Amino acid sequence: MTSAAPRASLSPPASAAHRVRKRARSPPASGGATVWRASAENAAPRDHGRRWQSPAPARAPGRAWQRFRTPQAALPSSRHWLSSEDASTSSSRGACTIMSYNILADNNARNHPDLYWDVPWDAMRWDSRRRLIIREIRHWDPDIVCLQEVDRFQDIASEMKNRGYEGVFQGRTGEARDGCATFWKSKRLHLLEEDSIDFSEFNLRNNVAQVFVFELNGTHKLVLGNIHVLFNPRRGDVKLGQIRMLTEKANTLSEKWNEIPIVLAGDFNSTPDSAIYKFLSTTKLDISLHDRRQLSGLDTSEFGLYEFSSFLKYQWSDEEVRNATGYSNVMVAEHPLKLCSSYAMLKENSNNRGLHGEPLATSYHKKFLGTVDYLWYTPGLECSRVLDTFPLGVLRRTRGLPTREMGSDHLPIVAEFAFTELVKDNSEKEDESEKEDGSEPEVVTNQHIYFSSDSRSS
Repeated sequence: MTSAAPRASLSPPASAAHRVRKRARSPPASGGATVWRASAENAAPRDHGRRWQSPAPARAPGRAWQRFRTPQAALPSSRHWLSSEDASTSSSRGACTIMSYNILADNNARNHPDLYWDVPWDAMRWDSRRRLIIREIRHWDPDIVCLQEVDRFQDIASEMKNRGYEGVFQGRTGEARDGCATFWKSKRLHLLEEDSIDFSEFNLRNNVAQVFVFELNGTHKLVLGNIHVLFNPRRGDVKLGQIRMLTEKANTLSEKWNEIPIVLAGDFNSTPDSAIYKFLSTTKLDISLHDRRQLSGLDTSEFGLYEFSSFLKYQWSDEEVRNATGYSNVMVAEHPLKLCSSYAMLKENSNNRGLHGEPLATSYHKKFLGTVDYLWYTPGLECSRVLDTFPLGVLRRTRGLPTREMGSDHLPIVAEFAFTELVKDNSEKEDESEKEDGSEPEVVTNQHIYFSSDSRSS
């Protein structure tokens, strides 16, 4: 279903001279918390020597975000490609490189200062982060860029336009200011169809997803999905419902265009050892075996952040079951795609992976170090190479992202896909016979490293 949420198409930058915006703190709201704002009316002289301050009223003692601490360690200047030894040899014209990147919305960075206490003030400024984000995209030169947490679309769009990209933005509804944006190289890719999902129309919170059909160099076609799944760890039912709806929408477009392959990119806000990851990789999940507050692997119970009732056996309500499976009387959630994770399928010669094959970390801030970003794909494509991530030790030495080298609290993940001839087999018939015998599909066990997960709740 096409969303009624705000959309913006990519347009050339305005010809008017760019006005320098300065960061200033607005006066404390009476009876409420202080909110950081940037406006011409409240502009103040910029002091490059100061650090961010806690947004507390001036009369309160307040705490400096940064006192006299060790300078933030720099990230390595480069990352390396990992290539598949089994991938078919293909020309660059027949391959498509896709990036997924949660760029940390400026508004979210301002509203959650507790996540970035160890980040220098100048590394948190939007104009600095924007330059780093664009530099990262330009360096890896992907054909398609899927961005999440975009609340400065025109800032990004004007830079991308100058580099030969077209793009579409899908904003979230309600009070949220960010959304998803997808860009593609107009000389290589032709947009055949686009759609979007506003999950608020289905009572699944106000997150959004984008779905596109592209044609590469006039020959190969593919469906692309871009999603930012709800963060809230306690609402695994909503997370599951959002992912299920995206897979169904992508499958519908794939069938419409003669069963073309699919790539699903985004921040899924679920770790590789989670039930939601198993749902994606095995097509189904019996939710009666799980607590909805632990479906995503972002469980905070071991850190004393749950109420006592959370330790009791959980009972699913009809509404939660309907959110997860689509029906209030069905306890098994299913999706129609045979998905592989690009990084999990290509893990040779990397020390930055868990036993399950996923990166050990794609995101790092004060309260979370782990993997939540993925590039999933279906038969008809093979992953020929991926951009490796950083070792955990390197990330920990920074004490949190962003840094002066990386403009977000997420790392961009990049994969190159080659098109293959889709060969149909008798697997579906075998699956049917297994169902008749009452056997269950094999479930892959994944492991993951994380130490906290309390973060942005939207």
